[in-house]
Amino acid sequence: MANLFGRACLTCLALLALAPQAFAIDARTIAQIEKLYPVDQLDQRCDIEAMDRLNADKVISYTFSHPKRTSAHVDAAGAVFRQKGQWFRLSYACTTSADHLTVLSFTFKRGDMIAHRDWAKYYLYP
Repeated sequence: MANLFGRACLTCLALLALAPQAFAIDARTIAQIEKLYPVDQLDQRCDIEAMDRLNADKVISYTFSHPKRTSAHVDAAGAVFRQKGQWFRLSYACTTSADHLTVLSFTFKRGDMIAHRDWAKYYLYP
């Protein structure tokens, strides 16, 4: 029984070690990010991470408030994301490597759906 438990723990650890790779970006995306200014690299990499984790097709970090940034970290408390044609509020914190290509930490909180009648006010689109 203990041996079975040990194997299960090793399997879980192996899966956790692979988890960050699930959100790795491809070479074409890396090439595009590298062409941007550093602050834009940070924003794009964190937005891509949010899109991957939320299964969203668009993330905007500044809809309800300006993100707070350092050289490799962004707090986007007033963000939004679009999923299946609907917009939702989003708050996230993202830290990347110095080159902005690797996400070191990412936490987020999904918010309420934004009513269609408010989309124009916040410059959101279908």
